[in-house]
Amino acid sequence: MSPLQDSLATVSQPWWKTSVMWLVLGLPAVVVVAGCITLWIAMTRPDAVVDPDYYRKGLVLGERAALVDKAQVPAQMGRNHAMTPDRDLPANKN
Repeated sequence: MSPLQDSLATVSQPWWKTSVMWLVLGLPAVVVVAGCITLWIAMTRPDAVVDPDYYRKGLVLGERAALVDKAQVPAQMGRNHAMTPDRDLPANKN
């Protein structure tokens, strides 16, 4: 037998019984299915819309916090000045 006939004789399995073929076809198929699921989730559960007036509301919150005593400032707003000495804080606009 010639080398070509030997190589053809050893390839007797159908393509679906070859494990490498399942990797070649299976991995891209899994990615396509995952992409479709991600698209479905994105279309059925949209993000909340940001309030168009968010900047003005933030300014109002900042002004309100400036009027409140330092001990009464919420933690989120007061944590940046927790260790700042009183002499270095901005003056109140009363």
